Amino acid sequence: MSEETEGRRPNPVDLHVGGRVRMRRKLLGVSQEQLADSLGLTFQQVQKYERGANRVSASKLYEIAKTLQVPVSFFFDGLADPMDGSDGDEIGQQAERIVQEFLTTPEGLELAEVFPKIGRGRVRRQVLDLVRAMAEEAHRAESAAA
Repeated sequence: MSEETEGRRPNPVDLHVGGRVRMRRKLLGVSQEQLADSLGLTFQQVQKYERGANRVSASKLYEIAKTLQVPVSFFFDGLADPMDGSDGDEIGQQAERIVQEFLTTPEGLELAEVFPKIGRGRVRRQVLDLVRAMAEEAHRAESAAA
């Protein structure tokens, strides 16, 4: 039985590793079904790994790294080093989470791919201002509805 079904929250390391699996899979344009097939799993198992609901064994993580063409260490990038005795850089970890959440959405991934192709900094700034204004408006509408 997974920790999630017992009402406990997934381990933060499992969440991080799963998020990195999802991000890399999406960057390569691989579906959960395709990854599952290459690993001899069901797509539901891949979903559970990506959500952090189930832990990925060392051997399975090795297979995932090979399939997604990254070193195993890729899945731990952004985690605090357990040997230095600190919790790491909280601001850096928060930034990593924001980027990860952004890149796990289809729209975020596409935007990340095409945004750098906008050659002029002024135009990129206008796009950012537009998105910021839209987000602020959505937040105001949500607050008014609550």
